[in-house]
Amino acid sequence: MRLCGFRFSNYHNKVRLVLLEKGIEHDEDDSCKPSQEAAFLERSVLGKVPFLEVDGAVLTESDVICEYLEEVDSRRPLLPRDPLARAKVRELNRCIELHLELVARRLYHQAFFGGTVSEETKREVEHTLGKGVRALAKLACFDPYIAGAELTLADCAAFVHLPIVSMASKSVYGRDVLEPIGPLQEYLRMLGERECFARVTRERKEATAAMQREKATGAMQREKATAAMQREEARR
Repeated sequence: MRLCGFRFSNYHNKVRLVLLEKGIEHDEDDSCKPSQEAAFLERSVLGKVPFLEVDGAVLTESDVICEYLEEVDSRRPLLPRDPLARAKVRELNRCIELHLELVARRLYHQAFFGGTVSEETKREVEHTLGKGVRALAKLACFDPYIAGAELTLADCAAFVHLPIVSMASKSVYGRDVLEPIGPLQEYLRMLGERECFARVTRERKEATAAMQREKATGAMQREKATAAMQREEARR
């Protein structure tokens, strides 16, 4: 079993948390980035990450992968046995990903990559995020986990997605749209103290730092190349 993706991807890290919390032996290829090149499309049909290679087959979509892992390894269940309780966990997961993270993603270009988004987009996203926040505040239990007394797949989703929503909204709007959910920060701190969650956080930071160093090195090399070309042109 091999997880393929990159460690500063929230969806990749959600699957990693499931693998680590369940104690499933696996390999990891953390060098995969989304690509539409033919060779990569042979591994991932939409050119997306993460994907899971298992027994010669490939599974895509993080939710599908997590559900598969739950089905093949029940030693450390992350979904309740009761059908209604299982559905409530899935409902929380869907709320976090569809109505918060994917909505906030429209802000990432400005929040994290130095671009800008239109005022119209900002207003639309702010309005839609408000609905998602109200829904999450009503659905979440924080007792102490987001769905109740036991750690579930919804906690893995919350831990990787909600901090990004907070950071993006603070960057673009100057406020944290998740602030009305009072227990949220203490809950995230509690999760971060778990061994597997702390490991994923540490390795995400290391991967992000390595990416930034790589970008800085590339920029420096381009500057040197430009300066050399300018000197050569001046001699001519």
